[in-house]
Amino acid sequence: MIDHPQESFDAAADFWAGAQGAVRSANPDPPYESLDRLPGNVAFELQRTGSGTPPRVHLDLETDDVPAEVARLEALGATVTERADGWVVMDDPGGMVFCVVPVWTDQEDFDRHAITWD
Repeated sequence: MIDHPQESFDAAADFWAGAQGAVRSANPDPPYESLDRLPGNVAFELQRTGSGTPPRVHLDLETDDVPAEVARLEALGATVTERADGWVVMDDPGGMVFCVVPVWTDQEDFDRHAITWD
């Protein structure tokens, strides 16, 4: 996920689409815009963030159990910075932001690549 505030989003989205050789397409979910998937079926997404939010790259970690994954990551040293409706924003021990989100990709693809933790 590449985050840009509204004021720089269009220029950044044009850049990343051009860098990837992709065409921007309208998205019915306005904060997000998807570009072509990267090798390994990695989603390449752009996100409009609030004004003043610094441009950044962040990872979304998909899980079928958000609370359990958040607890596992907290035990590894991550901290919760925001709890939203169904997903959680966290910082790694170095301060890098990432999100823990419920499964949103194809369930079969998720199941094929999922890691089960004890």
